Amino acid sequence: MKAAPGQGIVSSCVLQSDDLDEIDWEWVGNQQDQVQSIYFRKGDASTSGRGAAFHMDNPTEDFHTYTIDWTSTELVWQVDGKTQRALKATDAGEQYPQTPMLVKLGIWSGGDSSNAPGTIAWAGGNTDYSAGPYTMVVQSIAVTDYSTGKSYSYSDQTGSWTSIKAAGGSINGGSTNVDTSAPAITSVVSGAVPFEGTHRTSTSVSTPGIGNWRATASGMTSTVATTYPGLPSGWTVNGSGKTLTSSSVSIPLRMLLLISCSLSLGLAMGFLL
Repeated sequence: MKAAPGQGIVSSCVLQSDDLDEIDWEWVGNQQDQVQSIYFRKGDASTSGRGAAFHMDNPTEDFHTYTIDWTSTELVWQVDGKTQRALKATDAGEQYPQTPMLVKLGIWSGGDSSNAPGTIAWAGGNTDYSAGPYTMVVQSIAVTDYSTGKSYSYSDQTGSWTSIKAAGGSINGGSTNVDTSAPAITSVVSGAVPFEGTHRTSTSVSTPGIGNWRATASGMTSTVATTYPGLPSGWTVNGSGKTLTSSSVSIPLRMLLLISCSLSLGLAMGFLL
């Protein structure tokens, strides 16, 4: 995939569960030398040390393969087949993500003026909508299920992986296939990574269409569209200040592309060249 370029524009690959366990890749559009990783447990963004950034060249200009390999014992982030970070469940303790997740891909405007100042600063500054549209290019996505069975259910409300039951199979009943030897982390993300954008909620998931990847919004309300000088032809601004393209007036800018699928506990995901 290629991340979307642009100040204030954030490309995201997010794994998120019903109780807000989460594993992410994040690309800030005007940072051409790094990619960020982070994880959450039950939506808790208060603890430090969850985010880490890695050096890489041209994430918006060149295609790269990104992988998340997640099991009950270890969580691994890889770029182009090389492990950049490995997190042991024993090291993360109660903060280790461990409930079934869906996958979301998309770009969002972290630099939108309606966001908190800390979010705008993290996203590289205010978004220039007149320079759009902004595009994240995904060639393919692959998911490997490390559990067996055809569906899962929660047996209680603890949020523990041991409480997840597989119908017609078993959790972690498959095998893993990624080398998890890890080099030193390049750098730790400074400050609190905002719990915003693509991964702020798991209740607005919608299935993309065919061809141009048009998504349909879930539970959107009608607003009066306006415009202002400098917008590209066909772009509008809704009543809450969000910029929309002419072909997707009901779709928020933060979720131009959204792919969702249910996953069992363990998985490997790669964006293939």
